[in-house]
Amino acid sequence: MASMLEFRTPGFNPYAVKYSPYYDSRIAVASAANYGIVGNGRLFCLGLGPQGIQTARYRRNTANLAFEASTPTMPSMTLAWSEINENQLLAACGDGSVKLYDVNVNEFPVMNFHEHKREAYSVAWSPVTKDTFASSSWDGTIKILIQAASKWSPTRTESIRTLPVGNCTYSTSYCPSNPNIISAVSTDSHLRIFDLRTPVNAQYHLTAKIPVHQPPSVPMPPGVSPPFMPAEILTHDWNKYRDTVIATGGVDRVIRTFDIRNPNSGPASIMMGHDYAVRRLAWSPHAADILLSASYDMTVRLWTDGSTMAADESSSPVKPGLQLGIMNRHTEFVTGVDWCLFGTGSWVATVGWDERVLLWDANTMLQGRS
Repeated sequence: MASMLEFRTPGFNPYAVKYSPYYDSRIAVASAANYGIVGNGRLFCLGLGPQGIQTARYRRNTANLAFEASTPTMPSMTLAWSEINENQLLAACGDGSVKLYDVNVNEFPVMNFHEHKREAYSVAWSPVTKDTFASSSWDGTIKILIQAASKWSPTRTESIRTLPVGNCTYSTSYCPSNPNIISAVSTDSHLRIFDLRTPVNAQYHLTAKIPVHQPPSVPMPPGVSPPFMPAEILTHDWNKYRDTVIATGGVDRVIRTFDIRNPNSGPASIMMGHDYAVRRLAWSPHAADILLSASYDMTVRLWTDGSTMAADESSSPVKPGLQLGIMNRHTEFVTGVDWCLFGTGSWVATVGWDERVLLWDANTMLQGRS
């Protein structure tokens, strides 16, 4: 594939990558030694310049970023850039903590939030209010925390709310247009939607519980036959242009989209092609129908969910998504993918357990070069 830049992380296996929402030349990577089984973690802040990708900041002695050897399944680590401070980012850690880092402060971390009882698995910053963030954990809860809009110091380290999921919660995220709506996916094969404006009752703001594996109530498109057995859902992402649409992916290798306005109608589209579990999803911030997926099959795939394509001759309202291209330069599990918010709208970053960070132009997929 042409137009590819590479950075190596010797001795550390990347788990997640995020472009800065402020600069097109800044990228953060979370990694762990020994595949996260034992040892230290390292958080990289990378800069993109005339000489390619270079290390801007990193810390070696962050032992809690690594996962404990006793974890029963393959763990992960995620990170999120602050929405109110261009130099700060959060990392979910193996001891159940969420740590706030500042690339300009020598003492790391600058804050430590520690309420989860097991591994913290994901973090997400509210893109609307910008002063709150959420974390999810193997302990089956989502914690919501608030940060003051000061230069860099939050005012409290205790959560303002806890949302019980009851199962290992791999991913949580905010609706891109409504700070009161939070989503989560978990081991029980469900996508949950919480609305913080609802009364606190026995459901703890739960407004929808969508069984991802459930077959739709309408006929499937010809040639599309995904498995309908429950499977762990590892990742999900909100569409940036259609703020009621969410994509999910997990162990059954299938990518599905759902419209939360019709939680009982089943998937709106189905995309199949990965050989192993889908580890990470990312909708394009530049096109309403385009998304990327990263998988344990060592590939990254570009898709359209079919929403902008002409209707086919079948009577099924379920759209058969289309794979537009595949990137297979990684030689181990691909664990992270993210889009650059700036520029031509096609640059992405991917990371994998092969100790590599790759930056490349997704448009090359559309041109048949992979």
